[in-house]
Amino acid sequence: MFSVGQRGSSNELFDPEQVRNFVQNRINTSYIRDNTDYLTRFDHVAGTEGNLFLGKWVEGIFRGAGLENVDMEQFDVYLNYPKKNGRRVAIVEPLEHAWEALLEEDYAYKVPPREQPFVFHGLSKTGNVSGPLIYVNYGSRKDFQDLADKGVNMTGSVALVRYYGTQTEPALKVKAAELAGAVGCIIYSDPAEDGVRQGKVYPNGRFMPGDGVQRGTVALTSWVAGDVLSSGFPSLPGESKRDPKEGTLGLVQIPSIPLAARDAQKLLEALKGHGYKLHKDWVGGLDLEYWSGDQFSPVVHLMNDQDEEERQPIYNVLGKITGIEQSEKSVIVGNHRDAWCFGAADPGSGTAIMLEIVRVFGALKSRGWRPLRTIEFASWDAEEYNLIGSTEHVEARIDDLRRDGFAYLNVDVGAVGDDFQAAGCPSFEPVLVKVLGRVGDPARNKTLYSVWKETNNRIRGLGAGSDYVAFQDMAGTSSLDLSFNGPAYPYHSCYDNFEWMTNFGDPGFQHHKALTEVLALLILELADSPILPLNNEIYATYIRGYVEELDHYVRAKGKEKHTLDLKPLQNAANVLHQAANQFHGWEKAWREVVIGQGGFESNAMAIKRISHNTRLADFDTELLDIDGGLPDREQYKHILFAPALWSGYDEATFPGVRDAIDDGKWELAQQQVQKAADILTSACKKLLH
Repeated sequence: MFSVGQRGSSNELFDPEQVRNFVQNRINTSYIRDNTDYLTRFDHVAGTEGNLFLGKWVEGIFRGAGLENVDMEQFDVYLNYPKKNGRRVAIVEPLEHAWEALLEEDYAYKVPPREQPFVFHGLSKTGNVSGPLIYVNYGSRKDFQDLADKGVNMTGSVALVRYYGTQTEPALKVKAAELAGAVGCIIYSDPAEDGVRQGKVYPNGRFMPGDGVQRGTVALTSWVAGDVLSSGFPSLPGESKRDPKEGTLGLVQIPSIPLAARDAQKLLEALKGHGYKLHKDWVGGLDLEYWSGDQFSPVVHLMNDQDEEERQPIYNVLGKITGIEQSEKSVIVGNHRDAWCFGAADPGSGTAIMLEIVRVFGALKSRGWRPLRTIEFASWDAEEYNLIGSTEHVEARIDDLRRDGFAYLNVDVGAVGDDFQAAGCPSFEPVLVKVLGRVGDPARNKTLYSVWKETNNRIRGLGAGSDYVAFQDMAGTSSLDLSFNGPAYPYHSCYDNFEWMTNFGDPGFQHHKALTEVLALLILELADSPILPLNNEIYATYIRGYVEELDHYVRAKGKEKHTLDLKPLQNAANVLHQAANQFHGWEKAWREVVIGQGGFESNAMAIKRISHNTRLADFDTELLDIDGGLPDREQYKHILFAPALWSGYDEATFPGVRDAIDDGKWELAQQQVQKAADILTSACKKLLH
């Protein structure tokens, strides 16, 4: 007979409720605050000495907490860095309007000053170009088409676009400009979305000041994630195989630079009288008239000369607590460490939360406790460039993860407001709801679950925003991303610093503490509940909703000309609902038997329970199209989830079908419908056998 109570390495029994209370009561806001302070004392761009130093510091914390197999995992990857005098944005013609942008932010810390990195785009194209300036709103393909319909020719121009809006991902703004014929692209922070029009700016408020610049990547993550020169295989040290840089799908082919509102105002003022005076949907928050510009606009010189390192070392920091029942099965917890500058919110808030969990779980382990399944902790490198560290890690152990990865929990921007959000695989919903019922909302006198219920919240989909991508979309490891969101903040700017966090992001760090509780309790439930608390009945309900959303998408895109037969998907969703009902029915029988025996189970029942858990965890893996993947972006394998092809921060359900529709390939779309239905039906059969 085997006790299903929590049992440590010395066979001491641990009461599950006492363990939960221990974890919740040990979480300390002072430690979280101090960790955030230390993480933001200097900039730490991926591949730099600052980030390596922090990696060694995190490694020391992992070792000090008693984690096992602590290691700094190295990959050698393609990264770029700006040269001191290698960037320029200037009006060069006509001479009477000559002007040059300052480019850099003011120093966020003036007394004493702290060094801060140059303003640039990660994985941007080296280039030295000139052309007439044309403003293209948010830089969506529709925006470029609207200008073309009005006769504005983009060929040879320098496009000026603003962040956010109808095209959220910066890389796809640059790609749209490239496809429209532009030779360069400038992306600026408009105060309508990202500054004084939203409210008080830093240091007097939470919003981006006029000199603030949003750095970021222009890698095409929704097309290729990870090291763009090793798509589909890991960039291990000594790996000789490399994809050619020229022509790779993951890189844009025109240079780009980010710009502050302060500098963009001068460019926009120079467009007055050129092209078309723009209507309100194209007008931002600067106090000026917005004009489109045309081929007769002032000529702008854009230079982006940079150091390009094809084999730059990056380091993931790894550690684990080995499980006692299924040590080969893992619940993985991850957060990235690299930042574009000081990174208090992104990613310091998430790192501080993860490190506090490591400390608390280390204290629990020191008392003899161990989980049933292994808990892995990971501090990822080079997330900001293209989710590189986590993707290379997944590619290096893809078979192991597909077989043994039970769940992946991600925290990135941990707390910048009071709006709790969860995104990921729907099968987490019941266990998430259970955990939210134990944690108080710091802003309201009620539990997080009560707020979740009142706001009709649900688990949102996963796009390409963080390190869950490779786990969910490539390895098929069920993934969940957690955060407290809020209004805009100085995203990817040096003003995202410790003072901003303590004054505006989360004064008192109470939302950090609440998120730490949620994540810690989820780890306990997933790693130490005798029956893995994922739920495919909920999954089936969500999938039915995904099919309905796809039907609306088909009707909107096809109109009168095209349609798809979605009955195969509807039938497959119904099969899953029936299979899941039968599958989870066994759990009730197990509880009745084990509770009836005073909390003990026979060896035969234990074997069945372990098999049950494994089949449940394998379900997402069975939804991978391992031999194929999405057409033209085969790295993405999941039939249900992927970043939207042309809106990478957003999720796309049934992405193979949607990609084909967007490309006008309706026959291929029908084939993708059938393929997804077949894979889903096959997964249902394996769930029951």
